[in-house]
Amino acid sequence: MASGAADLSTVDGGPIRGSNDGPNSRRPSVPTLTILGHPSPRRVGERVALPGLDAGAPVLVSRLDPQFIAPRGGRAAGLLDVHLSRAPVRIIRLGDGRIRFDKRDTTSRILLDGTELESERDFPANCLDDGVVLELADRAVLLLHRGPVAADSSEHMGLLGDSLEILRVRQEIRRVTDADATVLIVGETGSGKELVAHAVHHAGLRRERPFVAVNMGAIPGSLAGAELFGSERGSFTGSIRNQAGHFRTAADGTLFLDEIGETPFDVQAMLLRALDTGQILPIGSSEAKPVGARVIAATDADLHARVEEGTFRAPLLHRLANYTLVVPPLRARRDDIARLFFYFLGLELERRGNSFDLEGRPPNEQPFVSARVVSTLARFDWPGNVRQLRNVVRQLVIGNDGAAELDPEVDLAPLLGGPTLGGSRRPARATSHETTPPSLSRQWRKPGEVSESELLEALRSARWDLKATAERLRISRTSLYALLESTPSIRRANDLEKDELVVCHRECEGDVERMVDRLTVSKHALLRRLRQFGIIAS
Repeated sequence: MASGAADLSTVDGGPIRGSNDGPNSRRPSVPTLTILGHPSPRRVGERVALPGLDAGAPVLVSRLDPQFIAPRGGRAAGLLDVHLSRAPVRIIRLGDGRIRFDKRDTTSRILLDGTELESERDFPANCLDDGVVLELADRAVLLLHRGPVAADSSEHMGLLGDSLEILRVRQEIRRVTDADATVLIVGETGSGKELVAHAVHHAGLRRERPFVAVNMGAIPGSLAGAELFGSERGSFTGSIRNQAGHFRTAADGTLFLDEIGETPFDVQAMLLRALDTGQILPIGSSEAKPVGARVIAATDADLHARVEEGTFRAPLLHRLANYTLVVPPLRARRDDIARLFFYFLGLELERRGNSFDLEGRPPNEQPFVSARVVSTLARFDWPGNVRQLRNVVRQLVIGNDGAAELDPEVDLAPLLGGPTLGGSRRPARATSHETTPPSLSRQWRKPGEVSESELLEALRSARWDLKATAERLRISRTSLYALLESTPSIRRANDLEKDELVVCHRECEGDVERMVDRLTVSKHALLRRLRQFGIIAS
């Protein structure tokens, strides 16, 4: 895992010479504890600043302390989960800058970055740049990291999160919204560049005018000129009518050119002329037409390297980059991972009609999302960034199959691109050695390699037990759930209606094992369905 500072100065390994780079763009920060996982998901994202830690004052973490508060204010409270000990874990800054975690006052199970803490462990002074993930008694997950000194109470502009880096992005958007300068947005794939472009547009004076998004990588090179600047009827083969082009469609609004690095070399010259003169020349026309659209471009490529290679024009790069706005990768805003995860989780559950009351669960119940799952997601480096996180949430919800909680033992390795956790993350930074869990080194198959007949045979052999079936097929349970959903010949428990269940229950004399054989569904899911309809007691 690379630190935020390093990630914000490069894209695809190359330097970004933007107008807002440099140390002055960094916001002041203090040691911070942020809640990543809690039996009550509304607590996720609450945090507490720990300025005293840098001065040597110990931090005590227990059921009652410290007092966390939402980034935009509210009532401060401890973690308050009855399963957490009142005896604290101590966090201390040593004289040489190292951070020590000491659990000798408590018998609670504590994990640091996925490895159990036996008594005490030291981390290097710079560990707060990456953040250290704490799991407390399999119930709560915290991140010790560097957070903002002060909260940002302004609107989130469609960019969810409260990390240092997302606060910086919002600040820079406010700085550039009402200027007419072109903006070059750079960031890794899936990091949210188009969302940032929308934010620039909607926060500025052009918000009521069109926003036209164009993916330059999706336009055939032979058509790029006509698509951007328009064309006259008959100007090229297949041109049977006049075409306005994206510049004129955007009018006095915003034209967003995504994947600008894929623009054909000859079209780059035309684009440079349009930016310099405020006029375009449609293909086949001799009359230039004025345009007033503001151009925002985005790329995940190193345009300076492409200039050196001769595939991108230096004058166009300089013209586009009047202001360069850098979108951080998700790993540089690790305290936002859980905020985004639970936001996407709520959307997906609602979209699929699952109306679980995540907040009203009894104190002794398993949290809807286990601490282990949250910790694993928080420690992953997310090469596909926010887009990848949303896809993982979608697959988890599909795999959840309507259960009252996510499977706490779900194997995330296939979803996260196993067999290793995090891939590009640096080795463990503590003094003790952290080993890779055995479950992350299994040889997985792709779900597409499983035929329908093989799937059916595995289900029968495992008597419709989905965990055993997944192990037989060497795929994750989430992949198995997706296969079941895409195989119409296989019924799920949720497809069973009450009348059919009542009849089967009577004919099988209440023997659930016989019902499993007759209905060909898993026992766990069948029991849940029987309780749902009140056929058996909860």
